[in-house]
Amino acid sequence: MKKVLTLVLALVMIMSCTSAFAAMHMSNLKVEIDEALKAYAKLYDEKNGTSTTIESHGGGEDYAGTLKAALQAGNMPDIFVIEGQGGYDVWAEYILDVSEQEFAKNTGVGFNYDGKTYGFPVAIEGFGLAYNADILAAAGIDPATLTNRVNLQAAFEKLDSMKEELGIEAVVSMATSVAGGMTWVTGNQMFSAYLSAGLPYGDMTIINKALAGEVDMDRLAEFGEYTALLFKYADNEILVNGDYDDQLNLFATGKAAFIHQGNWIDPNLVSLGVMDTLNLSFIGEPFLAETDLPGLMVSAPSWYVVNSQGENVEEALAFLNNMVTTEEGQNYMVNEAGMVPAFGNVTLQPSGDLSKAVMAANAAGEIYSWGFGYLPDGFGQNQLGPIFELLAQGAIDAATWTEMVASEIASIPTL
Repeated sequence: MKKVLTLVLALVMIMSCTSAFAAMHMSNLKVEIDEALKAYAKLYDEKNGTSTTIESHGGGEDYAGTLKAALQAGNMPDIFVIEGQGGYDVWAEYILDVSEQEFAKNTGVGFNYDGKTYGFPVAIEGFGLAYNADILAAAGIDPATLTNRVNLQAAFEKLDSMKEELGIEAVVSMATSVAGGMTWVTGNQMFSAYLSAGLPYGDMTIINKALAGEVDMDRLAEFGEYTALLFKYADNEILVNGDYDDQLNLFATGKAAFIHQGNWIDPNLVSLGVMDTLNLSFIGEPFLAETDLPGLMVSAPSWYVVNSQGENVEEALAFLNNMVTTEEGQNYMVNEAGMVPAFGNVTLQPSGDLSKAVMAANAAGEIYSWGFGYLPDGFGQNQLGPIFELLAQGAIDAATWTEMVASEIASIPTL
């Protein structure tokens, strides 16, 4: 009996020790790194005797709604994601101060509020119009001249007239579908150009106007014309009905000269087996007719935060610190996930063309900040995204798009 009791107690102790790690649950908002992140978590668990579950979300999914449902179900992740001030405002009581963590000391782009660091930057990312350099060269177009809308329109017209000769099906690969989950591209990232492009990095002038319910109508109207220009020269089926994979595949197969995406597509291009065959780079978001906008939109896209009310705070912190301070963690970020690292102690550099272009723009100071994260959580995707879709469908014109966007922004102070 004594031996049986001893065995039972031993099993209880083992189960208790195991359960301390079993619930470590991480929520990820970048589906393109899902495979690499899960592989890294598996390696981490094997080395540390832990158990980490990764749950990836993305596209047009209502991530805030997903988190709220998880909270109500008592299944809030130990690590989750915010995309800026709007997300922080919603989840502040669940976000741990990580100012003293090693990873926080090694980055200049953590999410900070009131003098403290709360967020681990997922990466440094940049976006704009990625282009196939070989297609532009064959058309006699110098991408260095594509810094304003007048020049961009002339280039689009030339490419469109040469589609058969160039072997392309569309000038631009673009997708706007709400059902296809593409409002994160239009309502979040693309709209950031209106909020920040051409302004000093971190300038809040247009953002603060929006938070007050106001817009710069001339600037917004120009952005509407730019949006309509991209849509006019896009593959219409993908523009209206396509999803991320549809948009990417058209560009990856050399059937479009441009794609509106960011350097996060580098790992996808590797997976498709075309990275070594394509010669790629970026122009920015040249939405102003005659004023040059040479920079890319560059920022930390989102931040991992630790659930301060979770049961695995120390395990979550250890997982994030390991990602930054160990060889396997750094290898995951740069080589496996193909990301531009946001940490000064990481010396590895990504091999993808678009990530290299982001690093070059950053080094040259030709960058503009992202702005959508300052808007109310979900505003870009839920309020603005459907208006982009209406323009793509031809249901409205650029002038009506401008009026509708201005009307939505006017509602921000009430949200």
